[in-house]
Amino acid sequence: MRRLPQVIGLAWLVCCAAPVFAADSVIPLPEGHAHNDYAHARPLQDALDQGFCSIEADIWLEDGRLLVGHNRTDLKPERTLQALYLDPLQERIRRNGGHVYPGVTTCTLLIDIKSDAESTYAKLREVLRNYPGMLTVFTPTNITTNAITAILSGNRATATVAADPVRWVAIDGRLPDLETPAPVSLIPLVSDNWTQYFTWRGEGEFPANERARLQHWVAQAHAQGRRLRFWAAPDNPAGWRELHAAGVDLISTDDLAGLAQFLHPGAH
Repeated sequence: MRRLPQVIGLAWLVCCAAPVFAADSVIPLPEGHAHNDYAHARPLQDALDQGFCSIEADIWLEDGRLLVGHNRTDLKPERTLQALYLDPLQERIRRNGGHVYPGVTTCTLLIDIKSDAESTYAKLREVLRNYPGMLTVFTPTNITTNAITAILSGNRATATVAADPVRWVAIDGRLPDLETPAPVSLIPLVSDNWTQYFTWRGEGEFPANERARLQHWVAQAHAQGRRLRFWAAPDNPAGWRELHAAGVDLISTDDLAGLAQFLHPGAH
């Protein structure tokens, strides 16, 4: 089985009408995960300008379309997954010789399903079939990497995904999945809610027992060939420092410029 490389990022592309950004003029940030990227003024482009290699898009199945938004009230008919992410990514990859960023083998598109798991995945599977040239391909035992690696979070039709003999998505697992024999080709990434496992909120000292717990989960995930991410973790320099020091693979943020500056001081 071929495992995803450690530097797997999620580089996110220009918003549909925006010009293609010069990918070689920024420093890619393999640890940077743009949370709710679509909520920024320029979806994809704001993250790309900072060199982010990971992006999250919330989707809903509405009237047969995959619309992007955190809540149903945010949805607009023109803001489809294809228009905001897949089409501009495909164009960027074409112009950049098969990559989102030079030197970054693959980038991960984290797709957070907000509507019904089964029906939304059925539509997503249909949509992703139109982008075979840029998507990582998964089988029950193998991963063939490509420029974009799509991973499902939120309402996940895990059994249905696992049953697909050939697929364009994998599953974003949870910490209990580290105790199962689930193959890396099904669950290459494990994410969970920081507030359910840690009391520290980014102020004062990080308790030693909680730091040890974090380091244990990082080591466990890495020993299995998986990456680790937390949502709702402290989104400030103190929080980033602890996550980075522990080796957490993806650091989620809504402060794109702040995290970019933290990871590469003076480069942004």
